[in-house]
Amino acid sequence: MPKVFIVILHYNNEPDTLECLASLEKISYSDYELVVVDNGSEKESRIMNHESRIKGKVIYNEENLGFSGGNNAGIRYALERGADYVLLLNNDTVVSSDFLTKLVKAGESDGRFGILGPKIYFYDEPEKLWSAGGKINWLYNKGTMRGYGEIDRGQYDNHSFQKTDFITGCCLLIKRKVIEKIGLMPEDYFLYYEDTDWSLKTRRAGFQCIFAPAAKIWHKGSRGSQEGSPSYIYYHTRSGLIFSRRFAPFYIKPFIHLDILWRIFKQMIKLIFMPRKRIWARYILLGIRDFYLGKRGKCGKGRPLRIT
Repeated sequence: MPKVFIVILHYNNEPDTLECLASLEKISYSDYELVVVDNGSEKESRIMNHESRIKGKVIYNEENLGFSGGNNAGIRYALERGADYVLLLNNDTVVSSDFLTKLVKAGESDGRFGILGPKIYFYDEPEKLWSAGGKINWLYNKGTMRGYGEIDRGQYDNHSFQKTDFITGCCLLIKRKVIEKIGLMPEDYFLYYEDTDWSLKTRRAGFQCIFAPAAKIWHKGSRGSQEGSPSYIYYHTRSGLIFSRRFAPFYIKPFIHLDILWRIFKQMIKLIFMPRKRIWARYILLGIRDFYLGKRGKCGKGRPLRIT
């Protein structure tokens, strides 16, 4: 059996992390090791308070290194210890007992399969899909989850293995040979689009991104950066522009800057005439500004994210 290292990133959310770990204790796949990365959690929320309950390695980052930086600490550890596969798994998920068996079986069935992902449901609505693979829409400059919000009626089960544009970092199984060829996760995004970037690098390296519908997990949704928060708005804006500059087709790139001009105009209207949307507008503008200034990684180097 291939050796799999499961990397779970923890940040200020012990209840979800512990529930995720409890579900992993029931999986059928036996040849795996667990790595929990505490990504600079506040003292009272550090996973060390529950370390005795973790059957695996715990790595402590002194500060929040973002999604990719935090996961890279676990990926390095896995590669140094002979991992054949690395599984990135959000701490706000629970898994079916055979999900990893199904993913590894898919990975072993074809050498061209580089990154694989399961069918993901909403935790609170167990039959509703959160992701059945990922699609990139260059017209709107974003990645979207296929099937998002749909009730699962088997509409995405036509084939055991399906090529997809990208695999979400919520649950992502990647082969060692792919990491050795494309490198670790890109850390200049800090949050969002790093999984899409990694997926496109994988495809450019000659591998495929594969959705395996027989593997199933359930996802609670973003807890570290709530939708609508300043960090969510800022990083989604900046990271999307970084991603498009790197990967958008050549005929799309000229229109990206025109779209930015339109977005700036819309946000200025909100600032002047729509008080309830001013915070959203400000952080969109900040993300656009920092994209053009070349700012990467964590905004403010540890200081609170704010408009200056």
